[in-house]
Order: sequence, then structure tokens, then C-alpha cells
Amino acid sequence: MSEQHGTSYPLPDDPLLAETARALRDTGHWAWIVDDQWRVVYVTDELRLTFGGGELAEFSIGTHFFGPESARTSREFLFGMTSDRLLRQWFAGLGGLVLSDTPGGRDRLREIVDPSLRDLVDDLSPADPAALSFVAGGTALFGLTNDIPALAWRIRDRAGRLIGTAMVTKPAPGMHILSMATSMGDLRHLERMQRVGRVGRRPAAILFADLEGSSPLSKRLSTANYFRLGRRLVVAADQCVIDAGGLVGRHVGDGVAAFFLAEFSGSESAAARDCITAARALRDAVTEVASRSDLEPDDVVLRFGLHWGSTLYVGGISTGGRWEVTALGDEVNEAARIEACAGGGRTLASKDLVERLEPDDAAALSLDPDSVTYTRLGELDTTTEKARRDAPSIAVCDV
Repeated sequence: MSEQHGTSYPLPDDPLLAETARALRDTGHWAWIVDDQWRVVYVTDELRLTFGGGELAEFSIGTHFFGPESARTSREFLFGMTSDRLLRQWFAGLGGLVLSDTPGGRDRLREIVDPSLRDLVDDLSPADPAALSFVAGGTALFGLTNDIPALAWRIRDRAGRLIGTAMVTKPAPGMHILSMATSMGDLRHLERMQRVGRVGRRPAAILFADLEGSSPLSKRLSTANYFRLGRRLVVAADQCVIDAGGLVGRHVGDGVAAFFLAEFSGSESAAARDCITAARALRDAVTEVASRSDLEPDDVVLRFGLHWGSTLYVGGISTGGRWEVTALGDEVNEAARIEACAGGGRTLASKDLVERLEPDDAAALSLDPDSVTYTRLGELDTTTEKARRDAPSIAVCDV
């Protein structure tokens, strides 16, 4: 399980509810469990992490699922039932069960539920099926609103006495689409992306890499072969970044961006180490990419620019067509300038990055930051006009 704020909720005291909660927890479902009076007794970590945008959201355990305290709490979540509209949809879907379980009927239910729901009570019909399903609106990651299918089933003891109700939800797409989407992504990376759903300032090491001499190569190869080469490159690059603990950024043409967050790596030194490790791994992987593309190693050469970002804003961006992580800050532009100056397949790292390495991490990389000699970008033979204009004083070395 990923690093989280807060702790998991204990299983309910009732053995049957605890058995259900354990099964839902162990299978990674979005789920709530309420007792026979609709008091919330358990919420899975997966649901809490989703509603909290990567942090464990705190629910009002022990209060009525549709009561004022639970409603007030849900409105503070980053995602989930964050509005009266969504809360009313859920009450319309589950209200028949709630009414059936409420001693005192409609009058008592009006007293119990949040004021935003009271006008719906007269429209409810008591219901007590073994299970029911409905579709409500829900707020997905990064603000996209989609329909959320929900399933509720009754939990009864051997005598048929109602013990509680379990509710499970899922994203709108069918399981065949969900399985296809997750099978195309590394679960470690998907988890990291989810943890940066909330945009914030996050110190990180930055990696930029780009294919050198791409224009002549694209003219030499057929379009189909060049496309296959590009695909192999980004697949290799992404895997090297993921294996080193990083977040893959945008792919622009033949270029790759990646970020190694100090909060994920454990320290600024570890993030710098992971960044250099990923660059070296990708540099080694390029040989195999060239071979699979029937090219010589000298035909596929990458430039690398590594830098440290103390003031980066990192977060997720999601649209109807894609989900990605991006970072903004002056250091991102500077990393791009460093990469553009790394002609001849060099891996250039800034002084700001290298001097973040603690002795153990530096030794693991066979580097000695205390004996490194740096050169300013503006003094390199391979400096570019943009680097000379925007970042001539950044000190770099080969790593």
C-alpha cells in the first residue's frame, strides 16, 4: 500500500459486517458499510484515497449515511459526493432502503437526514430487496464528472435479521475497458499519478531527453519504421523512469520529460540519485532499441539534461482524451536548455542537482560531488542560442 496520511479504519465490531468489510478491503473495492440504522461503520481505503485525492479522507464514522454531519463532511472532500445535487441522487437511489429501515417512517426520516434531502422523503417508497443498483453522478479524478454505477446489498444473519447494508461503486466504463486501460499502464506509475492529483509545490529532480539528429533519421527511414522507432524509444524511456521511481511527463515529438519527487524517493538526495539512475538506464536501453530497429547504436543517440527544481508545481491534468502529469516552474525550462546543449549523446546534470547527493547516494552512482568540475552552459561548444540567452550561467557536468 502507498504512503498515506491517516490510518485505515478498524473493521466493524459485528462479525458479519467485519467479514464483509474484510472482503471488500482485500479486493480493493470502493465501498461503504452501514449498520441496520444506516450509521457508517466502515469505509475502504480505496474509496478514502479517491475522495481525498491521494490522501485518506476522513468520514464521519458512527453517523447516519445521509445525516447532516456526513453531508457536511462529504462536501469537504476533493472528490465524491461533494454537492447537494450528487447527495440527492444518492438519496433517490437508496432512499427506499433507508425508509424501510427507519423506525418512525417518513416523519422520523425527515428529522434524521440532511436538510437538503427532506423534500425528497415524500417521494420515496419503502423497499427491501436483497440487492439493488442505480446510477448516480460522481466526480472522478482531476474533476471529470461521470456516471457512477452503485450496488447495494443487504447483510443478514442466519435468522434473516438485517445487520446492515454494503455499498460498492465503480467507474462508469465496463470491466473490459477498465482492464484494457490498466493493463496498458504500470500500476506503480498509476498510483504515483493518483497521489499527485492535487496540484502542489513539490521539489523534484527533472529529466529531459531527446533524440539527436531526428530530422535526418526521419528522412532516411520510412514513415512506418520511424514511427516504430519512436514508439520503442518512449516505451523504453517510460519504463526506465518508472523503474527508478519517477513520474513520466509529456512526450513531445521524440522528447521525454520525467520528474522524481523528493516525497516519493524519500529525500532530495534520493530523488537526484533516481533521476541519474533513470538517465543511465535509458542510455543503456537505447542500444537494444537501435538493434530492434535494424539500426547501428550511433544512429540512435539521446541527449540528456538533468536539473533540480526547488519550486516546481506538480500535478495531474485530465481531459476527455488523456491523463498526464506535468510540472511548471523556471527550472523546467532550464532543464530543457541543458538537454539541448548535451550534443553528442552527453548526459549533462546541473550543479544544483549533483550537489543534492548525500555521500551514500553519490557513492552508489560512483560520483564524487566534492571533486566535480563544472562548466557554464554559455561556455560549452554545444551551447544553443536559447541557452546562451536564457540560462548561460547554469553550471553543468557530465554524469
